[in-house]
Amino acid sequence: MAIFWRDKIMAIDIETTYGTDAVPTGADAVLAKQVTLAPMEGNDLDRELELPYFGSQGTIPVELHAKLSFEVELAPSGTAGTAPAWGKLLRACGCAETVAANTSVTYNPITNDPEACTVHFFNGGARYVLRGARGTASFDLTANQIPKIMFEFTGLFALPSEKTRLTPSFGAWQRPQEVGPTFTALTFAGNTDLTMRKFMLDMANQIEPRFLVGPEEILITDKDEQIECTIEAVPLTTYDPFTAARNQTEIAISLRHGVGAGKIATLATTRAQMQRPQGLETPQNITEWPLRLKPIPSSTGNDQWTLTLT
Repeated sequence: MAIFWRDKIMAIDIETTYGTDAVPTGADAVLAKQVTLAPMEGNDLDRELELPYFGSQGTIPVELHAKLSFEVELAPSGTAGTAPAWGKLLRACGCAETVAANTSVTYNPITNDPEACTVHFFNGGARYVLRGARGTASFDLTANQIPKIMFEFTGLFALPSEKTRLTPSFGAWQRPQEVGPTFTALTFAGNTDLTMRKFMLDMANQIEPRFLVGPEEILITDKDEQIECTIEAVPLTTYDPFTAARNQTEIAISLRHGVGAGKIATLATTRAQMQRPQGLETPQNITEWPLRLKPIPSSTGNDQWTLTLT
């Protein structure tokens, strides 16, 4: 009997001990879209035996791991000071989560001791398990679209097996508000009246499976955040990104999305270095600037960007 790809359930929870199954439950189910799973990545070693006849000698699979990518809607919990359902996903992407009761939840990058998660992925009756999973993410807010966070996780390999399926609960996942003038406001280098088409912050975590003799681990070994922001061109006397790039100018950016208590998400950086604008775009015969910026940490580090939910 055929197994439909739509017939899938995904649950993710943070591990207490690295690589030990966190045993996610139905309450940990992820409301996702654009899901892809590569359950058995790695390398195949050829034995390279020298024999007196032609023919394959077979291979040995090594460095086995799994990869999972998906998108979730960027919608806070609906209650100020309560972490969203997707908060644990950011924690497994090398982010700290700071909760101020009844006020806010803030995420920022960290360098040392990032958390990891366990993924239980069901397709039909087959369960795929990723332990010790860590990943990277990017935030995408495009005009007239649903704001989203795109995740890619890498986890330790385990043989899939037939298991009793979870019963997912999606009650913690909130309905998003679309990106547009009603719900979204950009402050860019002090300008509050620029017209934005798209904003993306890519965490760009470097994910490295490390498989030596001893414990196996999925590591985050570096970060190289990148911002891409497409705005409508304005007179250079209003804002000049070319001079800013030439002078390696650092600017502050704040993108506030959402209306209502517990529904507001603000992406911010205080030191984003302008890079060379690459070309001009002309949708609807109107000039737009596709801008690229690098968030820069301060002398204390781990503050190159923040996501604050209020």
